[in-house]
Amino acid sequence: MTAPDPKADLLRYLQEARDALLWKLDGLSEYDIRRPLTPTGTNLLGLVKHTAGVELGYFGDTFGRPFFDDNPPPWWYSEDAAPNADMWATPDESREDIAGLYRRAWEHANGTIATLPLDAPGHVPWWPEERRETTLHHILVRVIADTSRHAGHADIVRELIDGSVGLTPGKDSMPPGDRVMWEAHRHRLEEAARAADKTV
Repeated sequence: MTAPDPKADLLRYLQEARDALLWKLDGLSEYDIRRPLTPTGTNLLGLVKHTAGVELGYFGDTFGRPFFDDNPPPWWYSEDAAPNADMWATPDESREDIAGLYRRAWEHANGTIATLPLDAPGHVPWWPEERRETTLHHILVRVIADTSRHAGHADIVRELIDGSVGLTPGKDSMPPGDRVMWEAHRHRLEEAARAADKTV
């Protein structure tokens, strides 16, 4: 039996989360990928934009491999950026631009991951001073957790938009059932919640 390769395992889980997040844009209008679906403005294209920035920062600047030279985009965490500029797309920022940036971020990150050992030291300048020193292993785990979290956000937002669910194309990870079954299931949960809360 071949010895396990921890770096390959971590990269596989990261790529699965990346693919899941980006897939949630498929088949939707410009409006639907941008519209805020929560009181704090969570939207699909913003999640992709944010996650691209996460990878570029953590796998770039942290290890002395910056992605941007001297010309980052206006939203790149500058003092004059719009509020939460990394979490939503302006009308001038196209789906193709943001998805393309995310894919280029993967390539840049994958280069860092391939080049450095898991115990390679890194320095995160935006963390508190006492925690800034880190390793590639720690950053990989952190970014996997962050990307998976945002892929979960995207799952819920997409379901609110058009009812689509699933982990990735061809692998929905959902129990079998049609719309009628799911409506009955939801009704059952609503009844159970009301029965448990006597104030409703």
